[in-house]
Amino acid sequence: MKFRRNVHLVCWAQVVGLALSFYATAEDLSYTVKGLTRPAEIIVDTWGVPHIYAQTHYDAFFVQGFNAARDRLWQIDLWRLRGLGELSAVLGARYLEQDRAARLFLYRGDMYREWLAYGSDAKRIAEAFTAGINAYVNTLSQHPELIPPEFELLDYAPAIWSPEDVVRIRSNGLWRNVVSEVRRARIACKLGLDAASLWKVLEPQWDTKIPAGLDPCDIPEGVLDLYLLAKTPVRFDEPVPDLTQAWADELSADLGSNNWVVAGNRTATGRPILANDPHRGHAVPSLRYIAHLVAPGLNVIGAGEPALPGISIGHNERIAFGLTIFPIDQEDLYVYERVENGYLYQGRVELLKTLTESIASKDAPDELVTLEFTRHGPVVFKTENQIFAVRAAWLTPGMAPYFGSVEYMRAQNWREFVASLNRWGAPSENQVYADVDGNIGYKPAGLFPRRDNWDGLLPVPGDGRYEWNGYFDMDVLPEEYNPERGFTGTANAMSLPDDYPIATHRVGFEWSAPWRYKRLKEVLRSQSAHTLKNSLSLQRDYHSMLARKIIVRLPSPENLTVNAQTAVAMLSNWDGNLSVDSPNAALYAVWFYRHLQPELAKAIAPLAPDLLKPLDTQAVLEALRFPLGQGVASATLGPAFVETQQLLGEDPSAWRWGDLHQIQFVHPLQHRATDELANAMIYPAYPRGGSGNTTNSTSFRADDFLVRSGASFRMVLDVGNWDAAKMTNAPGQSGDPRSYFYDNLLEGWATEASFPLVYSRKAVLDNKVLSIKLEPLDDKSSD
Repeated sequence: MKFRRNVHLVCWAQVVGLALSFYATAEDLSYTVKGLTRPAEIIVDTWGVPHIYAQTHYDAFFVQGFNAARDRLWQIDLWRLRGLGELSAVLGARYLEQDRAARLFLYRGDMYREWLAYGSDAKRIAEAFTAGINAYVNTLSQHPELIPPEFELLDYAPAIWSPEDVVRIRSNGLWRNVVSEVRRARIACKLGLDAASLWKVLEPQWDTKIPAGLDPCDIPEGVLDLYLLAKTPVRFDEPVPDLTQAWADELSADLGSNNWVVAGNRTATGRPILANDPHRGHAVPSLRYIAHLVAPGLNVIGAGEPALPGISIGHNERIAFGLTIFPIDQEDLYVYERVENGYLYQGRVELLKTLTESIASKDAPDELVTLEFTRHGPVVFKTENQIFAVRAAWLTPGMAPYFGSVEYMRAQNWREFVASLNRWGAPSENQVYADVDGNIGYKPAGLFPRRDNWDGLLPVPGDGRYEWNGYFDMDVLPEEYNPERGFTGTANAMSLPDDYPIATHRVGFEWSAPWRYKRLKEVLRSQSAHTLKNSLSLQRDYHSMLARKIIVRLPSPENLTVNAQTAVAMLSNWDGNLSVDSPNAALYAVWFYRHLQPELAKAIAPLAPDLLKPLDTQAVLEALRFPLGQGVASATLGPAFVETQQLLGEDPSAWRWGDLHQIQFVHPLQHRATDELANAMIYPAYPRGGSGNTTNSTSFRADDFLVRSGASFRMVLDVGNWDAAKMTNAPGQSGDPRSYFYDNLLEGWATEASFPLVYSRKAVLDNKVLSIKLEPLDDKSSD
């Protein structure tokens, strides 16, 4: 089933037509599979979206698993191996330490409570989904041509799944804030605790204190290496993952995502419009996968993670839903006084709990490893006198990332939707909602630890003085239903109401920068007849609220060098739009990220500037109000102008931000492939606008400006007029380099286009390119 051909030399306007003509002669497929109870069908549309039609409710999840394996088998198989700590068995002994780290952070609790935490039929859904994956894997023995080429490159075969695999793996989630606790402790040790507010502005306004019994200078280097290793992706191009970079990425990551919903009284159609574009690190294949599940009691479409059943972002026939991160603090680092075989707790010796496991290796003898745990969680580091362990809410029942969507995606109204969010554990999310009756709403959800005597911003002694007092109910979090303003939305920024009781409900103080959120509100307030096109444009908006505010505080050109004066003139006459072809945006990015931000950190903390990098953008803006900030700005504008000339040429009118700022998707095994396969894996690079502070988020590292994260998946819905929905999912739906759908959505995504997300049976059939029929295997006939 080799569908792929090269479309890179074909103009984008021809791609859809070529796809249709290509599939006009494609033969429909059929398989007989064990585990299916009634015949089912997968209709693949022009854009690679599978529409699954099943005759029983749980067969839909079986077929979803079968189809996920059909399009993303190597991706989900690797996800399972990494998450369970089984990489060494297929990739060799150099992955032993990563396997040990992963096993430290597996869920190991009671499975009865685990399944019930998600819903009454969660176990049955996971059983059906994994049975579908296994059915596809078993099919490969009769159809070896379908095996993704990555398995041959790495010389191993896909595994058979257990239902528990879906929920035991937790390290793929977005968790917080143990890494920032350690950084804040190091800042407190070297520079004083007040300096930490320059690295990360706390919101709402909050003065943290060093917990009694903690010496912040006692936190050793490498204390979280095992934690970071448990979460890091699999690397094939280096013997050991670069934990220094992983540490830097964790600290500099500005959690992206936007969602909003506009009420019908503020839209041109009179129906609500809901939009969502979650931002994550760009990857090959895409993190998310779009699917449509139709069965008795089920008709839901949207995106989820391919290794999980259900849909986490999308709509059913009555309601629509979309999510962004709501940063509840769900982690703590505990520091213990070490004694023989254990640690001190409430004045008594408490023994470490140990677990010995054998890790199989492809190229070495099996190795026994010992995993250690305190009463609070996995031990991640030990010194001669201390033990360090991570307490993570996400290791408790019901915290498998995104699996809770199997409950809310079947809700039919606001009451049922909010009720299902009471079960939602992880990641902690802002959910927006709309329904065909015209209602809109907003509700954050996630497991919320109750810390009565500290704020969670620094490590704490593990001697019993700092214990979680259970968890808060979800009703302590904000909620909006049909707000008078006619819209609601989030962008990971601080969104608590002014009267929220933060002193007693310490949900968290480390939010994303406010600039995307401010832009979102600015645009939505200005539109009294919002349209689908308006939402699509806002998702693709490159206006930077931060840049606009920085420009206002530029130093006066008097007494500046000629180059600095030219830079001031260019930036002063700029509207803050970081468009692809903007010379001003190129200069601004080079100045702000490579000169102003790091040089301010040096000026503020000359003895340890790296501890404050990257300086909080709000702190940078505030610094420009004072002589120190103005002095640094004046001193850096000229060098930034010269560097931009070196990068883009002498003539500023020829500069383009997109010449520096590009997206380059890279298959993780591209360096191992040869000839035709290597060529098939290659994606073209595309220029991008924006930054991590624009609603069209395109985050990057300042060392190369290459796009690292953003919205590969986007969705805009005209609620009730479902066939009008639009989406993107870059680089494509398939993970197989031989498939046409490996990269068919990339160029449209990179050039700010969108694609239909069809829903009705008629629209699906009108856009059909392939049908896959599944028939149940008669076990009796196979005896």
